[in-house]
Order: sequence, then C-alpha cells, then structure tokens
Amino acid sequence: MDNPSPAIPRSLFLFSILYGGMVCMAGVLGVKQVALGPLAVEAGIFGFLILVVLSSAVAELHGQKTATALVRFGFIPLLASAALIQLVLALPHDPGMYPPAVDAFPIVVGQSVRMMLAGFISYGISQTLNVFIFAKLKGREGGGRLVWFRGMVASVVSQIVDTVLFISISFLGERPILELMAGQMLTKVVLSIVLVPFLITGFVALGRRLDGRAG
Repeated sequence: MDNPSPAIPRSLFLFSILYGGMVCMAGVLGVKQVALGPLAVEAGIFGFLILVVLSSAVAELHGQKTATALVRFGFIPLLASAALIQLVLALPHDPGMYPPAVDAFPIVVGQSVRMMLAGFISYGISQTLNVFIFAKLKGREGGGRLVWFRGMVASVVSQIVDTVLFISISFLGERPILELMAGQMLTKVVLSIVLVPFLITGFVALGRRLDGRAG
C-alpha cells in the first residue's frame, strides 16, 4: 500500500521552521554593525535577506497566498519573542551573573517601544510587498522562468521600503535620517543584487527536490 501524501509539503514545513527562526534572529543580529568594504549595515540584514528568499521561494513553490500567510504567521514568533524579552528584562538578575553581561544584555536585546513598533510595521509591509512583487513578475501564465531575477527585483524594492519605514518611524525628529537612510539603502540594494539570485535559486531547487518535483 502506498504511503499517503503528507498534509504539508516537506519544503513548506522546512522553510516555515527556518522562517520563524530568522524572524527572531534578524532583530538580535541587528545590534551589530558590520563593515563590508566601504559599506556598513546592521548585521540583521542577513537574516532579513533569508526571510525575503524564503518567502519568495514559498511563493514560487506553493503560491502567493501561501507565502503571504507565511509572512503573517511570522508575527507570532516575532511578538512572542518580544514579549519574552520584556519579561526577562523585568526579572532581577542573579547577583552572581558575569558583571559585564549585566549591562550588556539590555543593550543587546532591549529596544525602545518606538523601534519595536517600527520593526513590526516595516517587517509586515516589506515582506508582504516582496511576495506581491515576486508573484506579479511571474505573470498570469505562471511560468517559472527567471526566478533569480524576480527574486532580486522584489528584494531590492522591499528592502528599500523596509529601510524607509524602519528609519523614519524609529528616528524621525530625533536625529538626521537622510544620510543614514541612504547608506542603509545602498548596502541593502548591493547585497540583494549580489546574494539573492544565488540564494533563491538554491532554495527553490532544494524545495523542488524535497517535494519530489522535477526541474
């Protein structure tokens, strides 16, 4: 007797788990600023690029509706991790805790309410936009050509929108934002052009293999 088909395709199951983890990790990684030659950007961009690639790969393999649902479900680990961080910050630290870590921990994981709100808004809008653009570039005929190009274009546009929203909501009225915004945009666009075509091609190929699809 043949085994019944799984209720959830393997690729969707695996990518969803990875997506939920990256939603949480991207914010933590963003605490560090990294230098990539002349470019500088918060390290969280690498997590967000993986989110972009995963949502696009899911859109390619399972459709725009499923990918959009994945983005919306991403708010669950995002909100849960934010609430847990606030709980841990409110609890008193152990007197025997490593002294430098006592001061460093709130800096690493703590965010103002304004920045937290900016993260929620920019995540939801930019990731939904990424899926929308990627799916629309596919066309009505549903052809699977130029996955790398569609993923790159969708990533570039969504990352620009993400930067504008996050920096504007976080820092408008508190510090000059145009120079900061321009530098972040440039770095994210370059990384989207350099990394996304290879990553999305690889994830789509992996997804098809996991699901037993040809091509």
